[in-house]
Amino acid sequence: MKKILQYIFVSAIVLFGLFYVYTKWAAANEGDPAPDFETTLVDGTPFKLSNLQGKYVLLDFWGSWCPPCIKESPELVALHQKHADQLTIVTVALEKNKDSWKKVVSKYGYTWKNQIVSQNRFVMLSDIARKYGVSEIPAKFLISPEGNLIGNYSFEEIDRLLSDN
Repeated sequence: MKKILQYIFVSAIVLFGLFYVYTKWAAANEGDPAPDFETTLVDGTPFKLSNLQGKYVLLDFWGSWCPPCIKESPELVALHQKHADQLTIVTVALEKNKDSWKKVVSKYGYTWKNQIVSQNRFVMLSDIARKYGVSEIPAKFLISPEGNLIGNYSFEEIDRLLSDN
C-alpha cells in the first residue's frame, strides 16, 4: 500500500510539472499579439479583447481567495483613477464560486466596466489564463494600443510608462 501511495504522489508531481511547462511554453511572449478571447462581462455584455485596441490595456488575473491579490486592490484602483483616459483595465477573477468576487469588488471599488469572472473547479485551468501562461496569481499583462504584449509590469512601472506618454 505504501508503494502505491508513493507512485500516486510521484505521478501527481510529474503531472503538475508537465502542466506547468506546457502552460508556460504555449503562452504568448513579449512582442507577440495578445491572445484574443471572447467572453461575457459580469454585467452580461459580450466582450472581445481585440475590440479594446487604441489604448493601453492592463489584463489583471486575480482571485478573491488570493491574499496577495486583495493586497494589490488599492493600487489597482488608484492606477485606474489616475490613468483612466490612457488605460483600460480588464480584470479576470479566477474563481471556484461565481459569487465570491463580489465582496472584493464592492469593498475596494472596482468601477471599471471590463470585469470577467472565470469559474472553474481548478481555477488555473481557465481558458483565458492558459492563453497567457498564468500559473500563479496575481498576474498582470500590459498590452500596447496596437494589441501586442508589452510584458508583465508592476503597478509602479505601468504608472511611470503612462506618465511619460
